[in-house]
Amino acid sequence: MDALTIHEAAQTTGWSPRMLRYIERIGLVEPARSSAGYRLYGPPELQRLRTLRELLDRFGVGLTEVGFALRLRRDAQLRGAVEAWFEATAQRPEHVPADDWLHWEQDKHQKLLAAVQRPPHLMETG
Repeated sequence: MDALTIHEAAQTTGWSPRMLRYIERIGLVEPARSSAGYRLYGPPELQRLRTLRELLDRFGVGLTEVGFALRLRRDAQLRGAVEAWFEATAQRPEHVPADDWLHWEQDKHQKLLAAVQRPPHLMETG
């Protein structure tokens, strides 16, 4: 099989070896492996890398966005959750008076941010 190593593929495509590993990790291109475990980039992988760059340039998107699009295609639960979020409309909780809704939402955000910034071993349970 005619194939290039990751460094040869990097030189050929303009992607760095680090980016090629990232592209593989997010599932956009899956090179074959040698018996010793080295990545091997053949014509199909080189074509995918070329057309990936064309796609990114044409639509002004990044690798992360294309990787997320792939996740949406493969993960029905994630796809459903994102679709539900798009379709949802904001509704004031019944127990929150209309004139307190803004303050209530701000308070929820502050608590969420505090929880994210707090080390896990200090997080409240229950």
